[in-house]
Amino acid sequence: MSSTTLTLPGGTWTLGDTTVSRFGYGGMQLAGPWALGPPADHDAALAVLRHAVDSGITHIDTAETYGPRVVNDLIREALHPYAKDLFIATKAGGRRDAQGGWPSARKPDELRAQIDDNLETLGVDVLDLVHLRLGDANGPVPEQISEAFETLVDLQQQGIIRHLGVSNATAEQVQEAQSIAPIVSVQNMYNLANRWDDALVDRLASEGIAYTPFFPLGGFTPLQSHALSAVATRVNVAPMSVALAWLLRRSPNILLIPGTSSVSHLRENITGAALTLSAADLEELDQLTV
Repeated sequence: MSSTTLTLPGGTWTLGDTTVSRFGYGGMQLAGPWALGPPADHDAALAVLRHAVDSGITHIDTAETYGPRVVNDLIREALHPYAKDLFIATKAGGRRDAQGGWPSARKPDELRAQIDDNLETLGVDVLDLVHLRLGDANGPVPEQISEAFETLVDLQQQGIIRHLGVSNATAEQVQEAQSIAPIVSVQNMYNLANRWDDALVDRLASEGIAYTPFFPLGGFTPLQSHALSAVATRVNVAPMSVALAWLLRRSPNILLIPGTSSVSHLRENITGAALTLSAADLEELDQLTV
């Protein structure tokens, strides 16, 4: 059998020098379609952010490219001045083009401009965490990252950034970043059906480094989606609930950042992630990667 609780699931994790809730919130869906333009309902977007914090969430993920600027502006409007325990993670390394694409922008001057934009839109003097966004819209791309990462390290040494991480990175790029400066977080696509980062998740856990997966239902084949839906139907929850609950159970260093533009859906995600999966559920779910 499976059960749920109404408490914020997953407990906490020490992210850099701050204790955060393992169940966090990702702001991408607060912008318009394809993360472009303003939300359909401005007041509803503010309500979701405030409800997230009121629910005990202390880790919010964003990027200046969401909108662009839109999500950062919403976070500032809804939550500034920020609570002392609120930890806001953002990203640098890309821009949006006129067609809605996500071209890379990792030259030193481009990165510095993005950091300035994040500081301005979030209304802070120091950014809690900046992930260097790598690769492209299709996933990680093997390439050297030293120049870009060293630019962020320089800004960290100037006191503008507290902590560093990488996003959309290969395991080799994670190691390259670590050879330059300490990181506190890796943010990659990872879920029940796409577990190519299994070894990386475990290594980072042993080093006390957070792993923040995005797209908890992304990249599933129709067959895998059917298998997940079968488990979800049996335990009488939504597939997203199963996916989130599995991620929390997978490793203590996994931090969730599911996004939504609806307060009711946020509540559903919180309750769903608290699902306790039985041994039979887990055995069936493990087959999704076969």
